[in-house]
Amino acid sequence: MPALLDDPTTAQDWLERLGGIPAGRLVLRPAPGTATVDDVVRYLDGDRKRLVELVDGTLVEKAMGLKESFIAAELITKINIFNIAAGRLGNVSAPDGPYRLAFDLVRLPDVAFISKARLPQGKLPKESVPALVPNLAVEVLSESNTAAEMERKIGEYFEAGVELVWIIDPEAMTIEVLTAIESSTTLRSGETLTGGAVLPGFAMPVDELFANLPE
Repeated sequence: MPALLDDPTTAQDWLERLGGIPAGRLVLRPAPGTATVDDVVRYLDGDRKRLVELVDGTLVEKAMGLKESFIAAELITKINIFNIAAGRLGNVSAPDGPYRLAFDLVRLPDVAFISKARLPQGKLPKESVPALVPNLAVEVLSESNTAAEMERKIGEYFEAGVELVWIIDPEAMTIEVLTAIESSTTLRSGETLTGGAVLPGFAMPVDELFANLPE
């Protein structure tokens, strides 16, 4: 994970701490460093719903466009079909599904799978933002995502206990598969994405994920 500034004092300091994200994604109310999970809920449930993540007491607007949404929806459909046929191994969440990975860390993977074993007594907690860690976290890259931001996210996922991370690049039409922070494989056209130990038996050609995108 990238080194973090211990005492950010300027807006640029905060942006760098968060992975060099564009200023337009930094939410200023409440002030950076003072936000809590309750503020995440307020934005997610508000009249003007905004997808925000909580990082170091700071709200960061999630980067996502229509193309990324199409890809996430396609993958959710594929995993759900497999999951149902396999006897419902767990649950699949969409880009507005928040996971509280640590006290002051809430992430919204574009797609996530959480097994029944990770749900308390097999049930979803009542909290809007429950302290749960998915087995699989998927991020679909958007234009405003930075390499440092994604490096930080990947580190956070694995430190929290995520077992498998997929990073989907819509422009390159590739899928980076990570089973640990320093263990990754990039899949391209003609290759097949599998679920590994998290979704044993799941398989999908990489080309299928991008086949139905509008030209």
